Amino acid sequence: MLKFTDEHESFRALVRDVVQKEIDPHADEWEHAGIFPAHSLFKKFGSLGLIGIEYDEEFGGAAADHSYTLIFGEEIGRAASLGVAMALSVQTDMATPTLHQFGSTELKEKFLRGSISGDLVAAVGISEADAGSDVAGLRTRAVIDGDEWVINGSKMWITNGAQADWICLLCRTSDEGGFRGMSQIIVPTESEGFSVSRTLDKLGMRASDTAELTFQDVRVPVEYVIGEIGRGFQQQMGQFQNERMIAAYQMVGAVELALTRTVAYLKERQAFGAPLLANQSLQYELADLASELDMMRHHNWAAAAAYMDGQDITRHATVAKLRSARLARRMADLAVQYHGGMGYVEENWPARFYRDTRLWSIGGGADEVMLRTLARMNGIIGD
Repeated sequence: MLKFTDEHESFRALVRDVVQKEIDPHADEWEHAGIFPAHSLFKKFGSLGLIGIEYDEEFGGAAADHSYTLIFGEEIGRAASLGVAMALSVQTDMATPTLHQFGSTELKEKFLRGSISGDLVAAVGISEADAGSDVAGLRTRAVIDGDEWVINGSKMWITNGAQADWICLLCRTSDEGGFRGMSQIIVPTESEGFSVSRTLDKLGMRASDTAELTFQDVRVPVEYVIGEIGRGFQQQMGQFQNERMIAAYQMVGAVELALTRTVAYLKERQAFGAPLLANQSLQYELADLASELDMMRHHNWAAAAAYMDGQDITRHATVAKLRSARLARRMADLAVQYHGGMGYVEENWPARFYRDTRLWSIGGGADEVMLRTLARMNGIIGD
């Protein structure tokens, strides 16, 4: 069971303060621009020790335990732009975990240190146009030529892709099919042959740049492989657990704030001679949602405790990803509905919240993939 101390609460206050000062005032501007200044924002977070929370002090990390990552996730989930929150979590929990766990000292010095400080922006390159949730179907390939990898292929839906300094690339490095024969390779974006083919115009998360990347005879040193050659798929499956948990932590913070704001609005909004919140059906629906939020929060706490205890949290993370995304979608729908016409216009927060939260049931493993994983774990379907 997690126990939160005064130190935890001070950390929460720090993250909430930097979100309110460095993200919220600029959210509208960044949404309209379709991009945010990742290098300058990440540098601010890095200077406060908010990137690399659990990473080794040797490379600039804070060497804290996972309970601080949970708090970090909840608080950035309260940001006015969930697109920026997602981009931050790519830096902290999606592109860098395997580098920290499996990377050589030289790679950590060259790429992890700068990412922790915020001087470098990272992205993770997995999905392709024909291989999203089906990671085993990816085609981007790297072959060894002398002391270099030669990489050809493309990646799609890459968060931070237009601004990244390096990519944690998952690609094929042997002729073995399926999940076999993949490796994770660091690709600096300054490499010749690398290009951003285009940035994508999305329904939501609009402040976060999402790119299609092309690799045409890109050469990087053989030693830029993360961990063991041929173990990239397995390493990435572990990295996915970090990704899914930070997403679930964010959704708790996001839903909590949205619920608070919706209740406050319904107390003020008058209809038929009384506040809208006087309507019992609204009261019960929001109370039911609040109970789901409590269940989600405590599931996350249990997952974090299991992670800190060294347990395999694949099931925890799968459930958390599935249920937190669905909870956020429910909250978003109620927020728009209960704000009425004011919730449907872009000048008010529910519209953006509705668009932004929709991604969480798709990205990082669609709901259907999570359900298939759970069905397999429960013996409902065979391996």
